[in-house]
Formats: sequence, C-alpha cells, structure tokens
Amino acid sequence: MVIAQRNDTSLEIVFTAAGDAAHARRILRMAADGRLRKIYTGVYTGNLDSPLSAIVLRNWPIIVGQLLPGGVVSFRSAMVARPEEGRLYVTRGKTRRTVELPGLIVHVIPGMGPIIEGEAKDAQLKSVYLASESRWLLENLTAAKGVAERVISREVLEAYLDNRLILRGEHGLNRLRDTCRTLANALDMKKEFARLDKIIGTLLGTHEHHKLHSRQALARVAGKPYDPTRLELFDALFSHLKTHVMPQILGRAAAGQTLENFAFFESYFSNYIEGTTFLVSEAEQIVFEGKVIHNRAADSHDVLGTFHAALQTPWRNSSARTEDDFLTNLKSINALVMQSRPDKNPGEWKDKSNQVGSTLFVEPLLVPGTLREGFARIHALDDPFARAMMTMFVIAEVHPFLDGNGRTARLVMNAELSAAGLSRIIVPTVYREDYLLPLKALSNHHDPTAYLRAMIRIQQWTAAFNYGLPRSALITTLKACNAFEENLQHYKLIFPEA
Repeated sequence: MVIAQRNDTSLEIVFTAAGDAAHARRILRMAADGRLRKIYTGVYTGNLDSPLSAIVLRNWPIIVGQLLPGGVVSFRSAMVARPEEGRLYVTRGKTRRTVELPGLIVHVIPGMGPIIEGEAKDAQLKSVYLASESRWLLENLTAAKGVAERVISREVLEAYLDNRLILRGEHGLNRLRDTCRTLANALDMKKEFARLDKIIGTLLGTHEHHKLHSRQALARVAGKPYDPTRLELFDALFSHLKTHVMPQILGRAAAGQTLENFAFFESYFSNYIEGTTFLVSEAEQIVFEGKVIHNRAADSHDVLGTFHAALQTPWRNSSARTEDDFLTNLKSINALVMQSRPDKNPGEWKDKSNQVGSTLFVEPLLVPGTLREGFARIHALDDPFARAMMTMFVIAEVHPFLDGNGRTARLVMNAELSAAGLSRIIVPTVYREDYLLPLKALSNHHDPTAYLRAMIRIQQWTAAFNYGLPRSALITTLKACNAFEENLQHYKLIFPEA
C-alpha cells in the first residue's frame, strides 16, 4: 500500500489508509489544495500533469490490487496479463460489478480467489494475482450466455495450444492437459475441460472428429503444420512487395560462353559466401577441367554442383506453378548442390534443428507446411523480381535442409529471375555483409526496406558486366571492382565503368 507522507506529493499513486481518519483528512486537504488529484475513491495521484487514464494504465496492478484485494486477473485479460482496449476482467467474491476508473473499466466476475500452491498456482503481480495458464485456458472455454466479450476467440485459443505443442512437444501439452483436468474439478469447470480435452486430442491426433476453427490448428490436423511466427515475417515482406514497383533489369547471359561464364562466377561466389573457399584458378580447374582438389573432394563437388544448377535447365530457369512443384524444385536443387555430402541428407528435409548465431530456424516438423505457406505468398505476386525476392527470403528463413540452404535459396531465386528473362544475381565476397545484414534485419525487425535496397543494387551491379569477355578479362574487371575482397572495412563494392 502506498501512503502519502505529510508533505510528500511526489508519489504517482497515493491511497488513503483504512481506519486512519487523520491521514484521510490530510489527503483530502492536499487534493483540495491542488497538490493531489483524485482518481477514484481513496485513490489519488501526485502527478499533476499526465492524463489520468495514462496514470491508471501504467499503475493498474497497484490500483486494482488495492481496490480488489485477492482478485485474480482472469479470462482474456490473463492471457495477455494486462488490460485490453480499456477493459480488465477480475475474478473475486460473490458479486458481479464494475469499477470505472479513468481509461479503465474493471469487470468483477464472481468466483474462486487465488490458488496459491500446486502446478496451477496463480502468479502474484504486485498486489494482484494473474490466473495460471491452466486456469485461464479453462475460463476462456466458458460457453455461458453473455461471456463472449470476456473470452478469447476459439481460433486464438487453438493457435495458442498449437504453438505450445511446437515449443513444448506432445509431452508438454499432455502435462498441461493433466493439470487442467485436476484444476477443473476444483473450479467446477468440467464442461470447459471437456472442450479443452477435445481440442488437445485433435491436435495430437487422438480425437479425429472434433471441429477446429483456427487455420493454424487445421493445418496441423491436415498434416501441414507451419511456423506462425515466420508467416508474420512473410506477410511483412509480401505487403511491401505488393505495394512497391520493382525493377525490370533484363538478363544478358542467356546462352553460349556468356552463360557459362556467368554460371561459373555465380557458383564461385555463392560457395565462397558459405565458407567453401578456393582460388579462382582452382575453381576454374574444378569446373572446366574436371579436377578434384586434393583433400577437398566434397568442396570441389559443391562448386561443380552449384555451377550445373546455375547452367542447366530445368534448375536454372524453373518457376514453380504449384506448392508441390516448389517443394520438389527445392529438393532437386539441394540434392544437386550437396550430392557429395551424404551425411547431410542432400535433397531431404532436415531431421534436426539448425541455427546461425542466435537465430533458430523453423523446426523440422514444420518445414513443409511453412514452405507451402511461403509459396502461397510467392504465387500471389505478379512481378517476377518480387517473386524472386520472396522466394529467397522464404527459403533462407525456413532453412529446410541440414546444409546448402544459402546456395539453394540463391539458386531458386535466380531461377525465378531467369524464367522471366531478368538478370540473375551474383553476390560477390565484398558484398557479403551488405547481403546478410539486411536479411537479419528483416528477420528481427520485420522491415524489408534494407533487404530490397541491397538486392536491387546488387542486381544492377551484376548486370553491368560483359560476360561475353574471356574469363581472364572478366576476372581482371571483377578484381578492379573489389569483388574478391574479404576485408570489408577497407574495400567497398565498385561498379564497372561503362
């Protein structure tokens, strides 16, 4: 409880003390003198400037705990652990009522007080309690008349349970169900538990006929579960691509020597970015003379596989028309690139989680479904450059294979560009961070601006070379443009002279 001292008006929330008439009179005098503002009966603030609604919302746990001691934040409010749209639902006592504060209406629902021990223990937040996960799940499955506004939608609840299954597995979801079963008896919520039991059973495949509402949960039951957090990222990029004009830079290396030269440098740089590093002269021997570098047979085949995928139909210019085509193309290209690494299961979806730094990619079980969701957005884009950018990001974000994901993503992106007659993209060594950091920014902040700016620039750079020149001349030009430089602090990408 926050009590004002005799001359202290600095506290943002001040309560009158029950049974202390002198203190109450002092608070009233301070309010009358303009040193305090009244928020509610017995509740005052020493903040004379901020809107009362803002003061209430940032101090709601203290205020609600004081006005409704022993109250439990429940129903939809417990899921988010805060008020929503100026409403808060609290379970307490035997009388239904509302407490109207500036900017916040507290709906008091009759019911059991806080559970203070056991697995279903309610958490204490300052002076108020938050319903446990088990408790609010049951509460939000209440189907009585007039409860619609205080419960979350069935779609949201099903999606929450599906996410919990993704993160905690079947054992974790079954343990939650057991806790809810025990709690339902104590709260007299057996009907609510029966509904929860059917939803969980359907998600786990033990109840086949229960009707689900959530698109995410339906996808799981259909055998196509996906990662919902990735869909948010996909949608952020999709929205940007759908509402912005993309460049149309035509390809200049479609056949003959120009095509071979382009495919060679595309393969060389794509592998270099992933740590498969060779001298250019060594890579030429691998690709054009069939040499296998001593003690580096697998690396040599990585370069050669990438070269063939960039050079030959259908890998170089296939544009998927269906989800199944998209998944088949991905597997085919990864199998070609990674064919010399049987321990990496080339062309097969990963069977264990993978990550780069702090970024954890899509879980193995969710890979096909998340790729299908990504393709739905790719297919909905009319512009070929936009489709290519969406394609590359979807594959990079899912990371569907144990290895070769970056190379596969760039090859499938370029296949989309080639299918439309547009210039493919080469990412030189000097541009590595300019390429990877915007991808990371999009993943972390849902902002595609830097990613698209970087990809547009590098496509312009790629298209600025004459790939019909002898390879030695092209190497000289690329060196002059700093393409091979690894010291990114001292070298930047330079465009070739006209």
